[in-house]
Amino acid sequence: MKSFDPAQTAALEVDRVSHRYGARLALDGVSLTVRQSSFTVLLGLNGAGKSTLFSLITRLYATQKGRISIYGRDISREPGAALAQLGVVFQSRALDADISVEQNLIYHAALHGIGPAEARRRAWEALKRVDLVDRLHDKVSGLSGGQARRVEIARALIHRPRLLLLDEPTVGLDVKARAAILGHVRRLIAEEQIGVLWATHLIDEAGPDDDVVVLHKGRVRGHGAVPALLAQHGEANLGALFARLSADGEAGEAA
Repeated sequence: MKSFDPAQTAALEVDRVSHRYGARLALDGVSLTVRQSSFTVLLGLNGAGKSTLFSLITRLYATQKGRISIYGRDISREPGAALAQLGVVFQSRALDADISVEQNLIYHAALHGIGPAEARRRAWEALKRVDLVDRLHDKVSGLSGGQARRVEIARALIHRPRLLLLDEPTVGLDVKARAAILGHVRRLIAEEQIGVLWATHLIDEAGPDDDVVVLHKGRVRGHGAVPALLAQHGEANLGALFARLSADGEAGEAA
């Protein structure tokens, strides 16, 4: 069994991953790295391949070509050990609206082999992290969209993963709720030292010191810290860089 150096091993490593839906190539040799205790933004337009990549990382789809590892664990060879380190918030809502927040979290904890008493304790702790302890016994149907997203983040954290994936987590939320979700996740990095891969098409969700991966039509067009990417491509801001790297034709292909 492969061991890892906690100080050096990447939280997530995607190495030359390709995926086809029949004749359609959805991902073409995608490589990226999420460092420990970092916020990495997977930036791409709708249809870029972000959700396909998430489906591969979470093993909803089998890896056809390439390698994906979580803290040094190959998800194809050691799926149990790899996925135990992973928490996920999918784009589509996944809470049961007819039961309480606590019941949703306890049910999810049971899927990870966590007993009821420990699950209740962890549910309280996870909700405290996202400032929703006061809604513990409320039905999910009574929550706002932003609150429901925070509960989904709490649920993803209940088994104490070290890597968190969020696929378009702010879709449909207003500006205030979007900012609150971003703030909560960024605090988790500082407090829990987890690695985060945040998929979005909204450039304002990337901070000036974040790592950014620009994905366009299944290919990585740019990958690195924002300042380094701007300097490399001679652009003044991330909006201009994203527009350039998401363009079709020679300029986009060269990037």
